[in-house]
This record gives sequence, structure tokens and C-alpha cells, in this order.
Amino acid sequence: MSSERSPWQRVAGVVGELLITCGVVALLFCAYQLWWTNVAASTVTNSLVTNIEHGFDGPQSTALPTSPDQTHLAVVDGEGFALMYIPRLKQSVWGAPVVQGVTLDDLQGAIGHYPQSQLPGQVGNFAVAAHRATNGELFRDIDQLIAGDLVYVQTDHAWFTYRLVKDKIVDPTDVGVVLAVPNQPGVAPTQQLITLTTCNPRWASTQRWVWWGTLESTRPRAEGPPPGLVI
Repeated sequence: MSSERSPWQRVAGVVGELLITCGVVALLFCAYQLWWTNVAASTVTNSLVTNIEHGFDGPQSTALPTSPDQTHLAVVDGEGFALMYIPRLKQSVWGAPVVQGVTLDDLQGAIGHYPQSQLPGQVGNFAVAAHRATNGELFRDIDQLIAGDLVYVQTDHAWFTYRLVKDKIVDPTDVGVVLAVPNQPGVAPTQQLITLTTCNPRWASTQRWVWWGTLESTRPRAEGPPPGLVI
């Protein structure tokens, strides 16, 4: 009896080997996405926080800006300028770095500020984004937020306390959510807002989860964290 394989058996063997190879590659890619991107992002996060805190060093003024549009902030694309604390999301957003920009590189291990939106404390909309899965996944638990939750933003001169008001799930193309007056193009802003955006569902990008809040108080950084915030 011949042990030589038939052409169909040889083809089946090659296909089987290709499927095994594809399976291994897929598993490696999943490991990269689910594990390694977070490891790499953690290193980036620590470096950004160190640089931001170093930028906070030096004499601190107890004077607040003379108008809401004066923030004393000088931001540079791709660089950090603030730290964010969200008590409800303490495990992921506690002294998290905020950088200027929302490119893929900007969002690795950081919360990105939409460049066309206002800065913390300004009249208008301080709009930010972060990953919900992989690359640090700082907004992974955004589904746990509720109306009334506080968001603290620390810059080199002040603490800004925002209170979340409402949320909505929108299409990725709905860029109006980060306008100075959300979803009202061309309207002059009168409030000091914050907008948090991330992907929804967590492991997809078919939608965006958006939270809006309003500025509740501003406090000179020299006076320490706002009452109730222990860091």
C-alpha cells in the first residue's frame, strides 16, 4: 500500500499549515493590542507626568486670571500641559497627563486636547479624548460615570473643577460635540464647559461616547488641591 499522499491531501496539508500560521499571527496581534500597547503606554504616561510636574515647579502665584479667557497656558503640539483627576475613574484617570493634540501618537498613554477647542477655564469648550481600549485605555470605564461626578484639571497655575451634566452616544462623524457651544456651530459661547470623548463600544469604533460638564470653580494652584480632593 503506497504511503504517498494524493494531490488533495498535499493541498489540505498546506492549507492547514497556513491556517495554523494565521492563527498564531492573530494571537500575537491580539497579545500586542491587549497587553503590549498598555505596557508601552504606561512608560509614556510616566514620562509625560514627570515632564508636566517639572513644568509646574517654580514660584506660584495666588492670583487668578483677570478674565476667563486668560489661562497663562502655553501649549505645544504633542506635549503635556495639565493633569486630570476623576474620582469615579480613580484607577485610570488619577493624575493622568493631558497633551495637546488627538493623533494616535498623542493618545498613547495620555488624554488628548482637541486643538480647536478652548483651554481649561476658558469660556467655551475644553474638549478632550482618550482611548477606551488599548494604548493606556484611560477612559475604559467611562460607562461608570454619572451626572454630578467631578472632573479636576490641574495646570501650572490653577485647579479647575468641572461637574458632569449629561452624556450621549453619537456617530464618529458628529464633530459638533466638541464645538465651543456643542452642536451649535457659529454660536458664541457663554459657558465654561468640558467634553470627554471616547470610543463606544469599548472594543470598537462604531460610535463615540460623550460626556459634557460645566466649570464649577477655579482655584490658584498655590493654594493646593480643591477641597475634597486628596492626592
